[in-house]
Amino acid sequence: MNLHIGIVGCSAEGAALCYRTICTEGADVLGPHAHPEVSMHTPSLAEYVDCLERGDLEGVGELMLGSARKLADIGADFLVCPDNTIHQAFDFVAARSPRPWLHIAEVVADEAVRRGFTRIGITGTRWLTDSEVYPAAFAERELGYMRPSEAERDEIQHFIMDELVPGIRSAEAVACFQRVFARMKDEGCDAVVLGCTEIPLVMSDANSPLPTLDSTRLLARAALRRAVQAG
Repeated sequence: MNLHIGIVGCSAEGAALCYRTICTEGADVLGPHAHPEVSMHTPSLAEYVDCLERGDLEGVGELMLGSARKLADIGADFLVCPDNTIHQAFDFVAARSPRPWLHIAEVVADEAVRRGFTRIGITGTRWLTDSEVYPAAFAERELGYMRPSEAERDEIQHFIMDELVPGIRSAEAVACFQRVFARMKDEGCDAVVLGCTEIPLVMSDANSPLPTLDSTRLLARAALRRAVQAG
């Protein structure tokens, strides 16, 4: 029997893309219409944003643990969180969690190594790009990285929180990401992390100046592999 995947949701669009990827790509592994059992719990995004704006990572961790406990209670065997930003609180969560987790940045970093990339651009919310979530994962694998400039972080934050999270997809957002990715390419990056789980809604290898590491789908595929291989 395949393992039961628990999704600790934060923002709806990214969580939905992760869920859809597991379910639709499950058929490629398990046969028509088949996928592992999947459950998701999502508290109000406003609770997460309030904690992030106050710099309360322990509060973020408590919200994640609340979801983890509810998912464990209904049978989830392991957990994933399709939100890069709140992985800042992972250290508060892992030791107290009722179930093991896959870490999104570790999944992405492993894929970067597998594909032979050496210097990775990091994009996402300002909370994420100011943090050590990706630098720590990259450093463990001896990967170089680049963060956006201060002005770029502010612009990206706007498009993520004011457009992508509410489900708005604009040409202006695409142009912003393309400018940032192009600068990173000019300064030596050979790939870029789509480090907000909503960025893949508007950016992909098809319109990016750099090869992309789609954190949402990479996490979903890692969860699918774990569920199926253990089953």
